[in-house]
Amino acid sequence: MALTAVILVASWAAASELGKSPLLPGPLEVGRSLVSSLRDGTLVRAVALSALRLLVGYAIAFGSGVPLGLVLARKEGVKRTIGPLLLGLASVPSICWLPLAIVWFGLSEAAIQVVIVLGAALPITLATESAVRQLPPSIERAALTMGARGWTLLLRVLLPAALPGILTGAKLGWTFALRSLMAGELLFVSGGLGQLLETGRDLADTALVLAIVAVIVVLSRASERILFAPVERLIARRWGTAAS
Repeated sequence: MALTAVILVASWAAASELGKSPLLPGPLEVGRSLVSSLRDGTLVRAVALSALRLLVGYAIAFGSGVPLGLVLARKEGVKRTIGPLLLGLASVPSICWLPLAIVWFGLSEAAIQVVIVLGAALPITLATESAVRQLPPSIERAALTMGARGWTLLLRVLLPAALPGILTGAKLGWTFALRSLMAGELLFVSGGLGQLLETGRDLADTALVLAIVAVIVVLSRASERILFAPVERLIARRWGTAAS
């Protein structure tokens, strides 16, 4: 991993040096832009604001997506009624929801949150529904034999058994939430990382744009390791799939 990063940075530096173009600044120039943004506090404020928006929107998406997925998996009537609609809506890019959100809520935080929630909730819903439906029938039969019914069956048997698939959907939803956040922040003054990208574009500051992109990549990887990696390890040990 480290060797790959070194090779990529070295190749980037060589291409920048050969091209001598302001459109492709080198790693040092991007690093200087990053340090400057850190010193004046711009980057810290943008990261904090974007992180808060992302966490709030993702929490709403996860809290609504998992129950809806469970309902779709257990209620055939609901599945036939709204299942095809949700599947079609899931293929719509999240940025397409922004004009509607702006019409509803104006240029506000609520508009960005609508885009985040719609972008993340649908993949979580579909992944949850698929994970519950793909459980072996023997699990439910065994639970019924031991007297599990209703909410007990759902919450203490089926939902825990489907956790590996739900976690996959949760990670996918996180990625979609981050993309939706950047799309929303790019289109109007919002103070987050997306707005810094827009500022770099307005000033033709390619170094700033690349610096913010690098920050987004690092934060995305770090958040996945902090939020999802411990849960993955716990589930792997609990379900006996961890390497010995």
